[in-house]
Amino acid sequence: MLQNPRMSIITGRGDNGETDLLFGKRIAKTSRRIEALGCVDELNAALGVARASGANPEWIALIDSLQEKLIGLMGQIATLPEDEARYRETKFPLIEMADVEWVTSEARKYEGRGVRFSGWARPGAEGCLARAGVDYARSVARRAERAILALHESGEPVSESVRLFFNRLADLLWILARVEQE
Repeated sequence: MLQNPRMSIITGRGDNGETDLLFGKRIAKTSRRIEALGCVDELNAALGVARASGANPEWIALIDSLQEKLIGLMGQIATLPEDEARYRETKFPLIEMADVEWVTSEARKYEGRGVRFSGWARPGAEGCLARAGVDYARSVARRAERAILALHESGEPVSESVRLFFNRLADLLWILARVEQE
């Protein structure tokens, strides 16, 4: 249910192939920026599936923290470079090097528990929906990483912390799907 019953999500503003970014900017739905946003949005949804698939409370807390960071990251991506200072002034969340370090430390923490792995990974082979969901989220994280890198390489700068975040996040998710349970 919409919180404001007088406001419809159906506006028709996107019918001509454009969508809104932050600060009232419009952009083509086929742009690299929107592709990157879509990949991050899909990653957030994939993490939601893993979260709702009976993961243990520790995983749920971790996934919740990751999803919170992804929402902030989407705000960063939805801001054109010329509006970056304005975005920072709003005090919206940002992905910074401390977030990259946090993801790295989480990955190392789980990796230290032992990783079950032999041969090529076959997501879902052990019959655990939560692990399969985390593996799916990992593959979406890699796609998001590629989209972020393509956006950066196209001349639209993406901060180093955002670029590194996805590489570390995909590593964390790979480990999480294979970590020994305590």
